[in-house]
Amino acid sequence: MSTDLTTAWRGVAAEDAEVVTAPMSAMLRGRSQRLLRSLLARHGKALLAAGALIVGFDVASMIGPLLVERAIDSGLPAIQHHHDYLPLLLTAAGLALAGAFQAASDFGFTLVTGRIGQAVLLDLRQRVFEHFQFLSISFHERYTSGRVISRLTSDVDAISDLLMDGLQVLAWASLTILTVAGILVWQDPVLAGVVFCASPFAVVLTRWFRRESVRAYRATREAVALVIVHFVESLGGIRAVQSFRREPRNQEIFEALDESYRSANQWSIRLVAVFGPGVKALGNASLAAVLLVGAVRAEHGRITVGVLAAFILYLRRFLDPILDLSQFYTLFQSAAAALEKLSGVLEEVPSVPEPAGPVPAPIPAPAVLAVPVRGEITFTGVDFGYRDRLILEGLDLYIPAGQTVAVVGETGAGKSTVARLMARFYDPTAGTVALDGVDLRRMGRDELRRHVVMVTQESFLFSRSVGENIAFGRPEATQAEIEAAARAVGAHGFISRMPEGYDTPVGKRGGRLSAGQRQLVSFARAFLADPEVLILDEATASLDIPSERLIQRALLTLLAERTAVIIAHRLTTVEIADRVLIVEDGRVVEDGSPAELLERPSRYRQLYQAWADSLV
Repeated sequence: MSTDLTTAWRGVAAEDAEVVTAPMSAMLRGRSQRLLRSLLARHGKALLAAGALIVGFDVASMIGPLLVERAIDSGLPAIQHHHDYLPLLLTAAGLALAGAFQAASDFGFTLVTGRIGQAVLLDLRQRVFEHFQFLSISFHERYTSGRVISRLTSDVDAISDLLMDGLQVLAWASLTILTVAGILVWQDPVLAGVVFCASPFAVVLTRWFRRESVRAYRATREAVALVIVHFVESLGGIRAVQSFRREPRNQEIFEALDESYRSANQWSIRLVAVFGPGVKALGNASLAAVLLVGAVRAEHGRITVGVLAAFILYLRRFLDPILDLSQFYTLFQSAAAALEKLSGVLEEVPSVPEPAGPVPAPIPAPAVLAVPVRGEITFTGVDFGYRDRLILEGLDLYIPAGQTVAVVGETGAGKSTVARLMARFYDPTAGTVALDGVDLRRMGRDELRRHVVMVTQESFLFSRSVGENIAFGRPEATQAEIEAAARAVGAHGFISRMPEGYDTPVGKRGGRLSAGQRQLVSFARAFLADPEVLILDEATASLDIPSERLIQRALLTLLAERTAVIIAHRLTTVEIADRVLIVEDGRVVEDGSPAELLERPSRYRQLYQAWADSLV
């Protein structure tokens, strides 16, 4: 794989595989903490209940070794010397009750935390999806679809793992370690001191594992991100891959990336293979030392055999949580990185914000005492650019209501930028764009979208039925209204011949339809929405000549009695316009009707002649 390509992919991977390498206490940054608090805010009582249940579970689990101690020191001697089984039976009953209470507490804790976790995940997914929908077009142009999918899947899954498993492990392990440490000191300070002699080694081993696991986790996330990027790009561009016989090279690159991913995972496995047995080895060494010292103390009568047995049982319970906490740390790393990325997305501010006090546009007739929207568009001193490149500078433009205007120019001249500003996909950096004298920045999003609709070259259709796609902008429309819209633009004929008519699924991105049919469906959708301003951005660019003629007839119906702006390269579409604007370098250099511009020397006349010559 070339160095440049590797560097570019690693840039994407590193951006999407961010992991916080600070100490655990600082891993949740301010915005992550705010998001977590907001998600848990409504579950305060349930969290308190979960805390009480885990304390009950811990208390019940701690009783067992004490009852074993009592059975050895009191129950067995009573049987041996007095044939009295009552103390042992009472101890056994205590063990059974403690076990039952422990099981009930565990059941309740799992149920409560499960409900909290699912409620939090439901809330989080809904927030992220809603926020993604309302973020501006500029955000979606720079934020890849793969990263969007990752936020709603792998990142939410990482938080799910933490909520479902990690928090239970953390609560139980932390409480158990503290409780057992206290009990060990209470049972026998000398034996407790023997156990704690191994603590420095455990601390060193744990710190090493935590440091190395952070590096291994980052390597794994970067490696899998590279694999996903290559996979998505290769299959997304499969036509180009097969056309240029790229399959062997792509396979070679994929195998190299996959090997890196395997190596990173192997690193993580080696760390676990060292840490787990290391902790167990320390535990076994501590156990051996406790047995030796405890036997000597028991021989001299300083402790009973029951105390020694209980101490050994508690010691096992002291070591197991340490291993569990190491697993929790891995979960926490993943969840902390996911929470950071999700909180970053949720705090992303739309570049086209909703106004604080939206001014309603005039309400369409026949509303009583309301001025109908006319569809008058005005650009006043508009500047706009993408990043560091200025596209429009000081643009003044007036489009009267009901006029059909064609905007023509070379690629990069600023035609589509004009359309996007009219639809308020972007806001001008200077100047105003107004609908019937109302600055678009002062209109609410829903209000604006009712009156201004944009149809693009893409003609995006969803994987639903033809009828549902037509009714996309008016889901409450009746079947009769849907069919009337299709008839109006000439789409009813081919729809009625489909296997299930208007209920026929269109397939992924409308794949069951031709380009012309997809465009007719998108026109029917726009016709049914019935906006006062309709913008067609290269709506016929991908069509062949027969399909374009079919679309031309549909346009005559679609554009009637409304303001229309047509962005076009093909001048056949321009012929139906009342007015033509020639745009060069973000400025309107010619303005007039098609007939007027053809009668005199003009840039439009040159473009028209070049287009006509290309058809010969």
